Amino acid sequence: MDKKILLVAAFLGLSAIILGAFGAHALKKVLSVEQLQSFEVGVRYQMYHALFLLFIAVFTFLSEKERLVIFWLTIIGVLFFSGSIYLLSTNGVTNLKTKFLGPITPIGGMFLISAWSYLFYSVLSKK
Repeated sequence: MDKKILLVAAFLGLSAIILGAFGAHALKKVLSVEQLQSFEVGVRYQMYHALFLLFIAVFTFLSEKERLVIFWLTIIGVLFFSGSIYLLSTNGVTNLKTKFLGPITPIGGMFLISAWSYLFYSVLSKK
């Protein structure tokens, strides 16, 4: 499980850097300032949670089950939160129908909050 978490963390970090560079260079020319700022929020939260998963992978204080729960809450949260922001902020360029994604962003945020809350609870409940 540790290897799986580390691999996903590395992938999230790698793709956050690529998306950040893409946003700063290619998208800067085609997105409004507001859309670009939204895109950057998605990148920032993706990177935060890549680092969070790195921490979870090496933090031996947690049980395997606790790490697994945090892992899945984080993955779903990043996909919903950052993924929906990427699609919503670039819909002017992609012409995709993304209005339905509006409610997905806060759901993703709730998954991320749940991951951090579960970490808090898991550490607090240890003797």
